[in-house]
Amino acid sequence: METSILTRLNRTCSEYSEKVMFKDENNQITFAEFNRLTKAVGSYLAAKVPCGAPVAVMSGRHIYTPACFLGAVRAGCFYAPMDGDMPKARLNQILGVIKAQFMLVDRAHLETAQALDFDGELIVAEDIFGTEADEALLARREATLQNTSPLYVIFTSGSTGVPKGVITSHLSLMCYIDAVAKVLSINDSDILGNQSPLDYIAAVRDIYLPVSFGASTYVIPKNEFAVPTTLFETLNREKITALCWSVAGVELPAKLGAFEVGKPEYLKKLCFSGSVMPCKYLKIWQENLPDVLYVNQYGPTEATASCTYYVVSEKVDDDTVLPIGKPYDNYRVMLLNEDNTATKFGETGEICVSGPILALGYYGNAEQTAKSFIQNPLNENYRELIYKTGDLGSFASDGTLLFHGRKDRQIKHLGHRIELGEIEETAKKVEGVTDCCALYNKEKATLYLFYTGQATSKEIVLYFRQNMPAFMVPRKLVNLEKLPTLPNGKTDMQTLKTYFK
Repeated sequence: METSILTRLNRTCSEYSEKVMFKDENNQITFAEFNRLTKAVGSYLAAKVPCGAPVAVMSGRHIYTPACFLGAVRAGCFYAPMDGDMPKARLNQILGVIKAQFMLVDRAHLETAQALDFDGELIVAEDIFGTEADEALLARREATLQNTSPLYVIFTSGSTGVPKGVITSHLSLMCYIDAVAKVLSINDSDILGNQSPLDYIAAVRDIYLPVSFGASTYVIPKNEFAVPTTLFETLNREKITALCWSVAGVELPAKLGAFEVGKPEYLKKLCFSGSVMPCKYLKIWQENLPDVLYVNQYGPTEATASCTYYVVSEKVDDDTVLPIGKPYDNYRVMLLNEDNTATKFGETGEICVSGPILALGYYGNAEQTAKSFIQNPLNENYRELIYKTGDLGSFASDGTLLFHGRKDRQIKHLGHRIELGEIEETAKKVEGVTDCCALYNKEKATLYLFYTGQATSKEIVLYFRQNMPAFMVPRKLVNLEKLPTLPNGKTDMQTLKTYFK
């Protein structure tokens, strides 16, 4: 049994030493050079950081970021990736949760890091890339790792206004990577085109498929997604064979007419996740690339990226609604009623997940972990944790899982999971906002904020832009004299939805 992801890294870096592992618009790096960088970073960190400690990593969209991540792991630690483009207030919240004593930062983000409320030590990655590896020290640190050790902590929206750090183990990550590689038939001939930010959960595929199977990844420049014709030219120039993108990433080229100019000639596999796929755009992909394998994925960060998949073998129409399919290997999915009893076949219940792919919990938050990761109520005989996703689903007659939306007020917007409660908590901090309610218009993918008070919409938006990620800034703000209420005093959300336009 593999004790850590480093077992795989050691193997692929030896077997594919001279092959390009990661490439971006400016640089490329072979497996051997990547290995050398991880050992240099790992040796430097191991001399400073205790085993099993978190290392914050703020590094940009380039090939050296994965080396920073795996360098922290070589030190016997785990990493917490941070997006330096997020507002300072949000980054400080993350630092307040993770409480790391060391932050690895690339030179481009050093000024940003220095402006944060961080009293630990900042380590500039470029300054230590050339240091010598201490193989004996690295071997001792690697020996401390178990497959249940934390690998990374990725932060998601929290309903209390504080982001939640989801802890994923080496075992969970390897189980997921093996499962998705099996479905997509990923091997060492594949070149992946990375779309997701490298600090985001979806990027684990683009990082760890090369680590595990000797594939390569090209980090596509962010600005190219706004110019789909250029995007397709890049996919062809780099001979990209596999894409693991958000639904929004797949939708945009079709929406903007990229296929009228060209198409990705080398593409063989395309999986998508993060939200419900509008099939009128998937139809355009199918019409232009009929031989590509299309896979719809579903799953939360707490279950290591995606827990179910559906191979789209049929030709879709504009109004087709895709199932979310069946569980990946090492995943078990069940449906529960409100009273934690089993949902009858064909009826709608809450989607729950179990297996070795479950997260270790929420970092530094035992109370929330205990609420979210519970004993399987259908199993009274031994310990079996499940994660209740808050999503609703039902099983079709052939056992395929169908998705029916959110149970609570957690939404998926632009591929990101957002707690509407966090939007409200943030809005209430704006001077002049007395009460508020956040809602999501799913059809138009628009985040609404209804509020009372003297604050202007401009003031509220400015505050959000200074304190929250761009995808959490409400697009429609409606100022009311008072929020409508139900007889029990709760906000009447159905009345507020009549403002959707």
